[in-house]
Amino acid sequence: MKSILINAFLVTALLVVQSCTTVPLTGRSQLSLLPESSMVEMSLSSYDQFLSENKLSTNQSQTDMIKRVGKRVAAAVEQYLKDNGFESYIETFKWEFNLVESDVPNAWCMPGGKVVFYSGILPMTQNEAGVAVVMGHEIAHAVARHGNERMSYAMVQQMGGIALSEALKEKPAETQALFSTAYGLGSQYGVMLPFSRKHEYEADQMGLIFMAMAGYDPRSAVAFWKRMSESGKSSTPEFLSTHPVDVNRIAALEKLMPEALKYYQGQ
Repeated sequence: MKSILINAFLVTALLVVQSCTTVPLTGRSQLSLLPESSMVEMSLSSYDQFLSENKLSTNQSQTDMIKRVGKRVAAAVEQYLKDNGFESYIETFKWEFNLVESDVPNAWCMPGGKVVFYSGILPMTQNEAGVAVVMGHEIAHAVARHGNERMSYAMVQQMGGIALSEALKEKPAETQALFSTAYGLGSQYGVMLPFSRKHEYEADQMGLIFMAMAGYDPRSAVAFWKRMSESGKSSTPEFLSTHPVDVNRIAALEKLMPEALKYYQGQ
């Protein structure tokens, strides 16, 4: 029994070591057991289902703004990744940006570049720069493969040293369930579960630079998160349930600002 446990531990440890990737821009090493193509495949199915169950906004000007900002940020991200040898990170991405009618202030991006904004968050974003803050942050989660990382740790905990190919082939239901759990699918609004504080800070950093690369003033980020923080004093908006705001987070953004401004001023 002891030898079996040791072998299982060694297999898992080897799997973890062999499955480490690097987060673009920050350089952090992360665990990514699932091929991104598998994440995107599961994402597409869930995204299509979400769109079939939710009404797209009929406000053409707001919809156009979401798509316009999304395309600008995505183009800047693609260029950065290409220039720095990370183009493979989004080779399976098929960008799509949609605005759905909902009073819920929320937004998210699935693997593969599938982005949804809820009309309820637009009073908080106020303008294109505010939309770019949220867009950059959510796209950063997808580019940094935070969902893959969260799912990978769940797979190690629940499936032990099982080979990835076996997990996908022999346990498709379990694998899909882990994906659904990681992204909170099936809930009323399709809201993702909260990312860890580490992931949130990393998405803040990457998103700030991504929006600056796209030509949006990164200083808008501090103003946006302050508005979100103020809005949460009486009741917590949906966006804050997955993106908790505190003074430390805003202070971190302000600390990152000089670096982000270099990208903005380089436009």
